[in-house]
Amino acid sequence: MLLDAPERALRQAELAEPSPGPGQLLVQVDACGVCRTDLHVVDGELTRPKLPLVLGHQIVGTVVGEDRRVGIPWLGWTDGECRYCRSGRENLCDHARFTGYDLDGGYAEYAVADERYCLSLPEGYSDRHAAPLLCAGLIGYRALTLAGDGERLGLYGFGASAHIITQVALHQGRRVFAFTRPGDEGGQQFARELGAEWAGGSDEPPPEELDAAIIFAPVGALVPVALRAVAKGGVVACAGIHMSDVPSFPYELLWGERVLRSVANLTRRDGEEFLSLAPQVPVRTEVEVFPLEQANEALDRVRRGEKRGAVVLQIRS
Repeated sequence: MLLDAPERALRQAELAEPSPGPGQLLVQVDACGVCRTDLHVVDGELTRPKLPLVLGHQIVGTVVGEDRRVGIPWLGWTDGECRYCRSGRENLCDHARFTGYDLDGGYAEYAVADERYCLSLPEGYSDRHAAPLLCAGLIGYRALTLAGDGERLGLYGFGASAHIITQVALHQGRRVFAFTRPGDEGGQQFARELGAEWAGGSDEPPPEELDAAIIFAPVGALVPVALRAVAKGGVVACAGIHMSDVPSFPYELLWGERVLRSVANLTRRDGEEFLSLAPQVPVRTEVEVFPLEQANEALDRVRRGEKRGAVVLQIRS
């Protein structure tokens, strides 16, 4: 499925099988998760994609000519030489290339990827259930780490990432407070089923102060809401790659050594750590599956928030 230009529907296209270059793998795609980042690309909110483009960066596939399953995540290449790469922060590399943005991704039958950035996947997960681990899980895990080790954790936006990170946080002994769109009783019930201690609308205050909050929803207006909810010394982490404008707010919401930070991309170490941890929890992903030719319908499902857990394209049965 090909994106020709922003704000256009994806179209089916017959493309030549890609040829791997030195150090690259040719991968037959089995499943690919659908991420809100894909929507930001389609909607023109991320403004410099390769065009035409094959979207998709939560790729589970089999290396052609080998009996080996790999995961292909968002981070597709870094220069390895800049000050960020040399200081263990390859996620911030100025010259990084991202799967499904700078590089063709997994809304296709085949993909090529730099072998150094492919991840080994844990046993016990089907292709469709492993796919959301590769972004919803990885970015959620990085956000959780950067939010600190506070016990009382608020999650704003209860979608693919939050449903995974709730399980990880509970495994770590934390208490989870889930915030959904106002009136989303189904989402709140889902959060409670996964073990959230409290679930309510984002227009409601939590029953007690939070030690940390992660904002998964791309809504800038939630930043002052989350700052108001965290205790002194608390951390608010914005986990998305794009967010609507953050409104002005009084300094008193930040004062008291509260911390506001963003989360950018991921490192290979994040991937290795999280994919090792996931089966120990064990993380169980809930997915809604679409065939490849219904990629536009799958994206609309994510756009409307009408999903429980994650959305995945099943490429190969």
